[in-house]
Amino acid sequence: MHGDDEREEGSRAQGHVPVMLDRILALLAPALSVPSDEDAIYVDATLGLAGHAIAVLAAHPRARLIGLDRDTTALERSQSRLEPYTGRFTLVHAVYDEIPGVLDDLGVARVHAVLFDLGVSSPQLDEAERGFAYSYDAPLDMRMDRTQRLTAEEVVNTYSVADLTRILRDYGEERFARRVAEAIVRERGRAPLTSTARLVDVVRGAIPAASRRTGGHPGKRTFQALRMEVNGELAALERAMPAALDALAVGGRIAVLSYHSLEDRIVKRALAARTTDTTPPDLPVPLPELQPRFRLLTRGGEQASDEETTTNPRAASARLRAAERIREERRPRGIGAMPLGEEPPSGRSGAGGIA
Repeated sequence: MHGDDEREEGSRAQGHVPVMLDRILALLAPALSVPSDEDAIYVDATLGLAGHAIAVLAAHPRARLIGLDRDTTALERSQSRLEPYTGRFTLVHAVYDEIPGVLDDLGVARVHAVLFDLGVSSPQLDEAERGFAYSYDAPLDMRMDRTQRLTAEEVVNTYSVADLTRILRDYGEERFARRVAEAIVRERGRAPLTSTARLVDVVRGAIPAASRRTGGHPGKRTFQALRMEVNGELAALERAMPAALDALAVGGRIAVLSYHSLEDRIVKRALAARTTDTTPPDLPVPLPELQPRFRLLTRGGEQASDEETTTNPRAASARLRAAERIREERRPRGIGAMPLGEEPPSGRSGAGGIA
């Protein structure tokens, strides 16, 4: 279960603290410590406030950052925080499943490291008006990208009972999904649901009292499910994982932090597909073309230490998986990259700027 309680409380108490930072730096270091004059290209697919990215740039003088985020506010804040590294980063307003297009626009054929830090970020939880947090009364928004149309208000006021039930069950793992969905539809029949506080009251009333006494805040599963639906998070991740793996050069590494079992399952499945020998079992020797192109760097989903979860509650539900490309695909994409300081052909982004 995604630790939204821990992430929300940790965000308010600790501010922006990158999760499992030391471990991620250690995992990515071999890929970013390039021995030649070549720059090491690091893609932060979920830039947020650039905590991980700043640490990578500080540790690796030859690293160049391509930072993606769908949240324009996060990009604006990161731009300021990254000023000491001007000339070494390009920020792009994009969802992580757009990695292929972003790299094509920048003329980048291969990258050395990719990081995903999934889920809602500290700034999004901290800004009450965004509607992500069930502990604040705010408009029902929940858009990570505020330029998109779909909001949580539209979901709760227009989706059918069946669709709401599916979302709450699949994305929120809500035991009482049908009851909550029916309560939402009844309540919106009186007046449209427009605030987080009113939605919390509806959800609380739909969940049996005995169940409300355990398992954290009664609204956390509903809010998580609505956020995932509004932002299409799981579908984007399904597309993003193979795209990111395809972009890695030999020796390149990927690390993914997930906070929900559904996210972790997608990551695990994508990595397993690239780290498995698919030679038919009845053949006497492995076929070279069916050998795995990647190797796992973590055993299962690694968790943060007790010490870290004490100081940074956001890390409590994190699961970290990582892998390294060990051989090229049969049809490589060719090598060569345009310097990050040049203007991309589409104008999607400029060096050190925000598209």
